[in-house]
This record gives sequence, C-alpha cells and structure tokens, in this order.
Amino acid sequence: MKYYEDFEVGDRIATRARTVTEADIVFFASLSGDWYPLHTDIEYAKKSPFGERIAHGFLVLSIASGLIPLSEMAIVAFYGMDGVRFLRPTKIWDTIKVELEVVEKRERDEKTGIVAFKETIRNQREEEVAVGVMRLVLSRKE
Repeated sequence: MKYYEDFEVGDRIATRARTVTEADIVFFASLSGDWYPLHTDIEYAKKSPFGERIAHGFLVLSIASGLIPLSEMAIVAFYGMDGVRFLRPTKIWDTIKVELEVVEKRERDEKTGIVAFKETIRNQREEEVAVGVMRLVLSRKE
C-alpha cells in the first residue's frame, strides 16, 4: 500500500492497456443517457470530421480510471481533475493506457495529504488522446 509519504514529485506510474469496444460505447450511453449521435449513430458519424463513431470523453476518462492501480494506494477520496483536454478522438478498437507523473504534493491535515498526478492517456500509436491533472486525497502513515 502506498501512502502520501511514499510518493515523490517526479515519480511515474505506467498502466496496462485496454481496448475500447463498441459494447463499451453502447453501455456507457445507456448508463449516462448520453446518446449523442457522434458516439452512437454510424451514418451521422460518417459525416463528422472524424469519419466514424468515437468514444465519449467521459468514457475515456472512466476507462483510464479503471486502469490506474488505485487499490495499491491508501486513497481516502478522489479530489478532482484540472485542465482536462481531449487532444485526439478515441475510436472503436483503439487501445488506451495511462501514464501518471506526480507533479505536486501538499499536506492536508495530520491524517491526509493531496497528491497531484499529471495524467496522460495514450493510444496504441503512442499518441496523446487526453491529458489532465488528477488529485487524490491519500492517507498519511501513522
């Protein structure tokens, strides 16, 4: 288990990869209620700048969250995300992975601290598809 004190600015974590499927997009649309045709209508998406359906941005972030080894960290809470940008579309059958870099740490109180991770989501071609800063509240060692 990694606690607040175990992280240092500059530390890096690389995750395993996962392929985004059509089922992911349909399930996410059902769960979220976001049936925007760019994600769910083949004919509409063909006429878009992307030429095909793309994954929802929040789906990409959700899959990325699932790839991060959160169970190995002494997490108290997800604190938020800053500066999230989607740089390229994630298409059906793209395979994504996450690279995290600790960019900031600050003590919150005697029991917790906040660690900020630069999050870079890359596809199978190593292209950045999304970036942002994720902040987690972690327990401090007692």
